[in-house]
Amino acid sequence: MISRSQLLGSIRAALKRSRVVALIGPRQSGKTTAARQIVPAESPRYFDLEDPASLARLTEPMTALTPLRGVIVIDEIQRRPDLFPVLRVLADRTPLRSRLLILGSASPALLRQSSESLAGRLETITLTGFGLEELGSKALARLWRRGGFPLAYLARSEADSVRWRQQFVRTYLERDMPQLGINVSATTMLRFWTMLAHYHGNIWNAAEFARSLDVSQPTVRRYLDLLSDLFIMRTLPPWHENLKKRQVKSPKVYVRDSGLLHRLLGIRTEKDLLSHPKCGASWEGFAVEETLRLIEPDEVYFWATHKGAELDLLLFKNGRRIGVEMKRQDAPRLTSSMRSALADLKLDWLTILYPGSREFDLADRVRVVPLAALATGDPNTVMPRVRRARKKTRS
Repeated sequence: MISRSQLLGSIRAALKRSRVVALIGPRQSGKTTAARQIVPAESPRYFDLEDPASLARLTEPMTALTPLRGVIVIDEIQRRPDLFPVLRVLADRTPLRSRLLILGSASPALLRQSSESLAGRLETITLTGFGLEELGSKALARLWRRGGFPLAYLARSEADSVRWRQQFVRTYLERDMPQLGINVSATTMLRFWTMLAHYHGNIWNAAEFARSLDVSQPTVRRYLDLLSDLFIMRTLPPWHENLKKRQVKSPKVYVRDSGLLHRLLGIRTEKDLLSHPKCGASWEGFAVEETLRLIEPDEVYFWATHKGAELDLLLFKNGRRIGVEMKRQDAPRLTSSMRSALADLKLDWLTILYPGSREFDLADRVRVVPLAALATGDPNTVMPRVRRARKKTRS
């Protein structure tokens, strides 16, 4: 088993701070495994709402939950939205006798119910599978190729990993999404999802998707929002600076898990990946996810102008502006686009992530860093504490 000590530490710390903690993310991302290391599955304080025995125990929820002490786990909470008012009552007890860890697949119903019933009481932790800081730098190639879903990454062979991801997509479309209240045909959503894979790393064009699917632009936007809410897609909003330049105003889209992206693109082996036209875009999206996992920025955007200047990530963190560029090159160089981003966006720092092994400065406030260095788990790898020294002025 892969140790997820950092995740478990975050959950335990959140349970000390907050009365209710929600661990959310896509199915099969490891939520249940993590929760069972907090409260064992055989404990009377563990309720799995896909288990008929747990459902029977919760026929009278106040009677079942009120006597319990310590951490109570309720898995697949979206199956019983009627429980949220009960959880609010339990969370408001004085003295506080128990804390609640609720798990869900990030359904819109879960988020709506929790915000309405548990406002001011709830802390949310998002889980999206394995990352470099958990697996180490030696796992980078395998993690990129197979993705971070535990059963895909840990499969005995490449063929088994591909087969698991194929089944995951099918099950998600045919069973899981309807259970989450998403009433879109599996065929339509698979076609849409596949189109998004071919758009991975590009600017969203609602009109083109609407024409291809023969639906309205608001409908395709709703489809995209659904997949974003379920942590399948990442929609990066554009940043608009007060400049005399025409700037891109549409979002950028990524399939969040590289393994699912490769499944949708028909990529099965390392050779297929390295020779595929979307190889560079795939690596960029993988680097984007690892960067955001490490930094946990206050806000995140991309930036682009119609004349070609662009920045893959603009991160706001603790009052600083950090730019991140993803370059799948042996020796990245300083480009006019990077110079424009530094000047126009007033960046405190620009980090260029690349697949090499050597770290070096490229210019003032610009450093080239191997993507594998993110495995250290140190945010200063991307956004160092040291600022540019101010030039001394002569009197």
